[in-house]
Amino acid sequence: MKFPYYTGNPENRPTTPAELPKSRREELDKPEGYLPDPGLVDAVNVALLLGQPLLLTGEPGTGKTQLAYSVAHELGFAKPLKFETKSTSTARDLFYTYDTLGRFHAAYARASNADSLEYLTYNALGLAILLANKESAIKQKQCLPKNFKHDGPRRSVVLIDEVDKAPRDFPNDLLNEVEGMYFKIPELKNVEIKADDDMRPILIITSNSEKHLPSAFLRRCIYYNIPFPDEKRLTKIVETRLGRFAGGSSVLLAEALAFFYQLREPNSGLTKTPATAELLGWLLALRALDGDLPLRQRSSQRIVSTLSTLIKAEEDQKKAEVLLNDWLGKEK
Repeated sequence: MKFPYYTGNPENRPTTPAELPKSRREELDKPEGYLPDPGLVDAVNVALLLGQPLLLTGEPGTGKTQLAYSVAHELGFAKPLKFETKSTSTARDLFYTYDTLGRFHAAYARASNADSLEYLTYNALGLAILLANKESAIKQKQCLPKNFKHDGPRRSVVLIDEVDKAPRDFPNDLLNEVEGMYFKIPELKNVEIKADDDMRPILIITSNSEKHLPSAFLRRCIYYNIPFPDEKRLTKIVETRLGRFAGGSSVLLAEALAFFYQLREPNSGLTKTPATAELLGWLLALRALDGDLPLRQRSSQRIVSTLSTLIKAEEDQKKAEVLLNDWLGKEK
């Protein structure tokens, strides 16, 4: 089935379901293609040396989340254990969740499976701390649910994604636990579980800087702000992620990058400028529509039909079209 896949004409309905292309999202996010800048490499190594969490900031789409997968991949560890922060997250949620209501109903009904352990679920950092210990040591603490599979001791990479989404008390409530890599479970007679020092989890935390983080929390972290790549590095990123844009399509790539940076200019007037992840999507759309045909040889409307990958605010749509027509005029 050729692009475009959808025409808006109901008479085009096929006799069998359409076979759409496989999503390339997973391919774009492969850790093998991650290209950190030298400053980020240094920050990772300092965090590993000191055994401290690495806190990353930077505009969305610059690769904060993907770093955790890159670190785990290069160091030979399993995929990161990810905690997706929400506005309702509490410090306990990072370690475990406990179905208090389910336990209450089971106890009330005198169910045979009213064992407290069966209502306990370990989450990202709690699971990493458990796996940092020998199974025999953990079993002595009687804190493993019946079907829990312990494959340690091993190191884990833990990703706390978008920590700034959480309530302000969230990072404050983690200070001692993150520093000491331990947690307690009040529902199990306050049993304490602590990571072995030689298997201490690697903690990577991302923030979009939507709110300030407490100073006491920042003091315990190694910090790095991922800058937006310059054109040379961005070209290398694109060629790594989308190898097909190298070689014969270099003209298309050069022109696409030129307009992309035009959109990112401070005087563009856009309320939200596009990021690297959006650029990759745009390049895929351009290739699907007209192959390697350079932008200057495409009609303005043809290019506009792909700008939904770059422009994410209603008030920016017309501005982007004006910028495109101006840019095409300058290029011709």
